Amino acid sequence: MRNYFLNISLLVLAMTSISGQAEVVSKDAIPTPILDKFYKKHPNAIEISAAKKIHFKQPLYEIMFKEEKDKEKLFELYRPNGQFFVNADNVQGANMLPAVASDNLKAMFDIYTVKSSVMIVNPNGIGEEYDLVVNSGGTDWSVVIDRNGAVGQKEHN
Repeated sequence: MRNYFLNISLLVLAMTSISGQAEVVSKDAIPTPILDKFYKKHPNAIEISAAKKIHFKQPLYEIMFKEEKDKEKLFELYRPNGQFFVNADNVQGANMLPAVASDNLKAMFDIYTVKSSVMIVNPNGIGEEYDLVVNSGGTDWSVVIDRNGAVGQKEHN
């Protein structure tokens, strides 16, 4: 019986360690060094939004925007000091995910749909991570999955 309570406690701790509130940042709250570098690269950017993310164990700002002539949303990641980290690729659906990722998502959410998925390739080495927006029960979740299909982060949007 004691082991049962210990296992339940560990499970609750594990789930709360990867759950949290996704931190969407207003355009005014994006650090100035990031905005300076961003506007040098993209002087015609519109519909700019940002979110604080953790990819490859690094805190990053994910900047989402559109160019005036493009209809597709673009993604770039920057370090808090303003240094460009990497472009992210918008991938269609969950078909690019590792096979085990689907099983892990089913274990986490009984019924879900992947609303969007972005692939972030590690510029410092091998591997990629996937940043998903998953809807389950009418609630959107930001989920980060590593190249092995393991869920690294799960945050309520």
